[in-house]
Amino acid sequence: MTPDDLKKRTKDFSHRCVKLALLLPNDPVSNHIRHQMIRSSTSVSANYRAACVGHSKAAFTSKISIVVEEIDETAFWIEFLIEEGLLLVRKCESLLGEARELTSIFVASRKTSQNSN
Repeated sequence: MTPDDLKKRTKDFSHRCVKLALLLPNDPVSNHIRHQMIRSSTSVSANYRAACVGHSKAAFTSKISIVVEEIDETAFWIEFLIEEGLLLVRKCESLLGEARELTSIFVASRKTSQNSN
């Protein structure tokens, strides 16, 4: 998978998360989750793009670390809204699966970057 493929995939992920967040009901808990989920999911694609233009290995590793944190947070919010019964599991399953796959990809990428000389 190329960096351009991952740029598209992370942006698509962000769009899907925003759409899911907008399905949440209008109550205090849902509003908080909506805001957090939109913030963390859009941060994934924005920080991955920034990592791709990093001027050093250290800059790349730093940005990828942010991507890992933000995608893991997004997965947390998806899990949380499922556990709270705010949306049906079937509406969230594929997005949660994508969050987990992307997490694995970026954790591996960070490890490779940290271990390369």
